[in-house]
Amino acid sequence: MRRLAEGRPLVLDSAGTGNWHVGEPPYGHMQRAAKRRGYDLSALRARQVKVHDFKDFDLILAMDAQNLVDLKAMDPGTGATLKLFMDYAPQTGVTAVPDPYYTRDFDGVLELIEAAAQGLLTSL
Repeated sequence: MRRLAEGRPLVLDSAGTGNWHVGEPPYGHMQRAAKRRGYDLSALRARQVKVHDFKDFDLILAMDAQNLVDLKAMDPGTGATLKLFMDYAPQTGVTAVPDPYYTRDFDGVLELIEAAAQGLLTSL
């Protein structure tokens, strides 16, 4: 998303609803798959969504329905829009980004993310 949005006045960040991997880099297999596509994820570190995120961001996107439910439960009512990321790629027929740690389909996940990122930028 950052690469696609270069030159646009957007503030982008990433966070998870859980705290399992806070401070850790992306999973090695995902980093390698991303690198093959020209993305360097090595500097990224996981963080957990905080209440201030709902004030700092106008749009908060979830990768799947359960994360959207979790975000809605955390929302202090700031007016931030909460949606599924894949809402921006209806042509895929997919509503959730699967966790590639379990599916092992790192390239497929990257394709979904690229499609939704492009759709999101087009909508802005």
